[in-house]
Amino acid sequence: MDPLPASVLPPGVRARILPGINGLDVHLLEAGHESPGRPAVLLLHGFPEIAYSWRKVLPALAAAGYHAIAPDQRGYGRTTGWDARYDGDLAPFRFTNLLRDVMGLLAALGHRSVEVVVGHDFGVTPAALGALMRPDVFKRMVLMSGPFAGPPAIEPSPRHSRFDDIHDALAALPRPRKHYQWYYSTTSANENMWRAKQGVHAFLRAYFHHKSADWKANKPFPLKGWTAEELAKMPTYYIMDLADGMAETVAKEMPSAAEIAGNKWLTEAELKVYSDEYQRNGFQGGLNWYRVRTTGRTNGELEVFTGRTVDVPSTFISGKSDWGIYQTPGAIARMQKAACTKMKEIHLIDGAGHWVQQEQPDEVNRLLLQFLKTS
Repeated sequence: MDPLPASVLPPGVRARILPGINGLDVHLLEAGHESPGRPAVLLLHGFPEIAYSWRKVLPALAAAGYHAIAPDQRGYGRTTGWDARYDGDLAPFRFTNLLRDVMGLLAALGHRSVEVVVGHDFGVTPAALGALMRPDVFKRMVLMSGPFAGPPAIEPSPRHSRFDDIHDALAALPRPRKHYQWYYSTTSANENMWRAKQGVHAFLRAYFHHKSADWKANKPFPLKGWTAEELAKMPTYYIMDLADGMAETVAKEMPSAAEIAGNKWLTEAELKVYSDEYQRNGFQGGLNWYRVRTTGRTNGELEVFTGRTVDVPSTFISGKSDWGIYQTPGAIARMQKAACTKMKEIHLIDGAGHWVQQEQPDEVNRLLLQFLKTS
C-alpha cells in the first residue's frame, strides 16, 4: 500500500507509512516534520473518517512550531495489518489496544510525549484513555464532538446495563426505531454501506451532509434521559427507522446538485479521497470499534480505572449544530463536572455540525492554538 499522493494534500503535509507498529503498518499524515525536536501534537480521527480529516489543521499547527501527526487508525484507510472480517478476532480493536497503537506510533516517531492529544468523534476514546492512563505522555487533551464521561463503573455480574432495555422500547414506538450504534454492530451494516445502491461516494456525501450544519434541521438540545421517547427526538442518523439501513437513512437527505457544488468545506475532490479509501476497504474496520463498545466485552480492563479522573488541562470543541454532544444524555455534564478535573471551557462553534474541524477549521485552529498557549 502506497501513501496518499502529494497531489491531494495541502502544501507542507506529507504522507508516509511506518511499519511494524503493534502489528500494523501505520499510514500517517504529518506537518512540521522538517525540523527535528519540535513538540508533538497528535490528532485522532473518528468514523467514517481517516487522517485526511485533519488536512486543514495540520498546516496551522506546523506553522505554530509543532510536529503535527495524524494517523489512519486501526481499521481505517491505508493502515494495514488489521482483520477486515466480521468474524475475525475482535480483541485487537479493544480500546486499550487502540491506545497501544498510538503509543507505538509516537515511539516510532521518536516522541516520548505530546503537548496535546486531540480526538474527534470515536477518536475521543483513545485520546481520553491516553490522558487518563498516561498523563506523563499525553500532557493536554482536546476532545471534539464526543464527550468522555469517564471509565465504566465496576458492576456486579451478571451485568445488566441500562442499554439492555432500550432496543425493545425503541422498536415499540409508534414510529419503530433502532439505535445506530447497535445497528453498526450487526453483520449486515458493512455490506449495507459498502454495497449501497447509490454507491460509496454518494453514500458518504449524504452522510457528511446529514450530520453537518448544512442540514438545517440539526438544532440539538439536551435530552431529559435515556428513554426511547427522548432518544427518538434525535435525527435518524442516530435513532434510525427500524426497517432502514444507514444507506437508506441518509439517502433520504441527499443534498441537491447545487448544494454539492456549493460545498466549500468538503469538495467533490476531497470527498473522493474518502470514498476511494472506503470503496477499497469497506467499513468493517471502523465498525469493529462500535462492536467493542456495544458488547462491553472489554469493559473489565477499563474498570481498573473506575473513579480515576482526567487531570491534565483539557478543553472541548464541537459544532453548535452537532447532536453528538447530547446523544448520551448527561455525558457532557459528567465530562466537565466529574470526569475531567481541568476542563474549564466548552466551545460550541457557529456554522458547524459534527465535522467541526472540516466545517470551521479557522475557528478550530484558533481555539487549539489558544489552548496550547494558555493551558
